[in-house]
Amino acid sequence: MKRSTFIAAIVGFLYIFTACVGNSNQNTVVTLSKEEIKSLSFLELFKTIDAKEIQEDVFTLLSNGDYSVLTSGNNSHYNSMIASWGGMGILFNKPVVFHMLRSNRYTLELMRKGNIYTMTFFDEEFKDDYMQFGMSSGRDSGEKMKNTKLTAIETPAGNMTYKEAKLIIECKLIQVTTVSPDDFLVEDNKKFVIDAHAETNDYHKTVFGEITNVWIRK
Repeated sequence: MKRSTFIAAIVGFLYIFTACVGNSNQNTVVTLSKEEIKSLSFLELFKTIDAKEIQEDVFTLLSNGDYSVLTSGNNSHYNSMIASWGGMGILFNKPVVFHMLRSNRYTLELMRKGNIYTMTFFDEEFKDDYMQFGMSSGRDSGEKMKNTKLTAIETPAGNMTYKEAKLIIECKLIQVTTVSPDDFLVEDNKKFVIDAHAETNDYHKTVFGEITNVWIRK
């Protein structure tokens, strides 16, 4: 064999070997159609992780219109709402999420009755679907939850969420406090809660939920 041919053969072998090794270390991303998502069970769609393993920061999750969906109730009766104010942190040495919600939210009423709820996040392709949860109140319309194209499902713990989710945070309600205008040092913020009180005859609630489970799409 000529020297040049021998070198070319070696180079070709190394290229193929390197490509095979590189591909073996890559995670295969499987994209499911909406129909396939609807056909799978909860445990086929999601895996549990520790709260510390959530990769997206809270500013990414809650900013730029990427709202969360809060859902509470049970399989026979539940309600969802859009939430964009809140965050994540530590309270009483436990991982928590918190929200600032209007006092008249029907989902908040269900949260206080059952003391459990989910905080669910979706990819952009489902935005038109989940934004419908902010168009009307479940208290006023029994059809609200029937009109969504999203697929409701129970978690193993019995909380309600949706198959189309990318991230699900299950929570146990641990604290609900009422805001006071006197506690706001910025005038625009104080005016906001006063104006909201004029609509609902009550001030906003600051809601804290202890994180009990976190699920992400497989």
